[in-house]
Amino acid sequence: MTTEHVNCLIIGSGPAGYTAAIYASRAGMKPVLYQGMQPGGQLTITNEVDNFPGYPEGVNGPQLMTDLEQQARRFGTDIRYGVVTAVDFSGSIHKATVDDQQEISANVVIISTGASAKWLGLPSEMRLNGSGVSACAVCDGFFFRGKDVAIVGAGDTAAEEASYLANLCRKVYMIVRRGEMRASKFMQNRVKSLPNIEILWNSETEEVLGETEVNGALIKNTVTGEKRVIDISGFFVAIGHVPNTAIFKPYIEMDETGYIVTEKGSTRTNVPGVFACGDAQDNTYRQAVTAAGTGCMAALDAERYLAMKEVEMHAEA
Repeated sequence: MTTEHVNCLIIGSGPAGYTAAIYASRAGMKPVLYQGMQPGGQLTITNEVDNFPGYPEGVNGPQLMTDLEQQARRFGTDIRYGVVTAVDFSGSIHKATVDDQQEISANVVIISTGASAKWLGLPSEMRLNGSGVSACAVCDGFFFRGKDVAIVGAGDTAAEEASYLANLCRKVYMIVRRGEMRASKFMQNRVKSLPNIEILWNSETEEVLGETEVNGALIKNTVTGEKRVIDISGFFVAIGHVPNTAIFKPYIEMDETGYIVTEKGSTRTNVPGVFACGDAQDNTYRQAVTAAGTGCMAALDAERYLAMKEVEMHAEA
C-alpha cells in the first residue's frame, strides 16, 4: 500500500465537496478531493435544477456539477477518482484508505459524502428516474404544477412534501402502505385537511407506468388485493434517506439514523480537525444550495483550525 500526506483531504463531491474545495483552494490549503462512487452526487441523476442561484433559465444536474468541478479545478484543487473505503481518526494526523490500496494522511479532513435516497426497488422506478420519478418534491415539484402526481410515504417528510405538492399540483395521491401514518398528528391533520390530496391506505406500488416519462402507476390494495391504475405525471418517493457515513462510525458522533452530528453553528465534529458538510450532516433541508453553504463553512472552519494549530506550534517552539 502506498502512502501520501496532504494538507486538506475532502471526501466526496457534490455541491458541498466542490464548494469546500473552491474555498479551501483559494485559501491556499491545497485540497485533495476524492469524488467517491457517484462523482457529483445525487444531482448527476437530476435532469433539471431550477432553484440553484445563478442559473436564471435553470440547469441540468450533471452540467451544474461539471461547472462546480471545473471551478474547483481552476483554483487548483487536486480532484481524483477513487472511493475512501476506511478511515483512522484516532491520532492528530488523520488517515484514509482509498480503494483499499492507498493510504492518505491529512492535517484536516472535510467529509462531504452526502446521503442516498431510499427507493422502492422497482425496475420501472429506476428506468424513469429523472423522467417523472423523483425523491425530492421541493426540488422537482415545480415541474408538475397543475398536474396530477403521487407520493409514496407515511412519515413527516412524506406528509410535508405532499402538502407542498398540493399547493402546486391539481391532485396528489398519497400512497400509504399501512392503514395509518407514522407522521405526527399535526402533519396528518394537515394532509387530511387539503381537498386535493387523496390518501390511498393499505396500498403498494407495483409498477410505475410510462415508456419515456411517467404517465401512471399500478397500485395494489394489500387488504383486498384490488389493483387500480392512477393517471399521474409525477411519482415522488419519500421513504427516507441513508447518509453515506458508515465508514466514519468508529470515530465520529452520529444521530440514531447515521447523520453526522456537528457543533451548532459550525461544521466541527467531535474529532478535532475533521469537519462535515452537506447531506452527510443535514437531514432537514437536503438542498443543493444549503449543501454548498455548509461546504463553504467547512472550508472556513478547516482554515481556522489549521491557523490555530500553527499558532500553537510556534508558541511551543
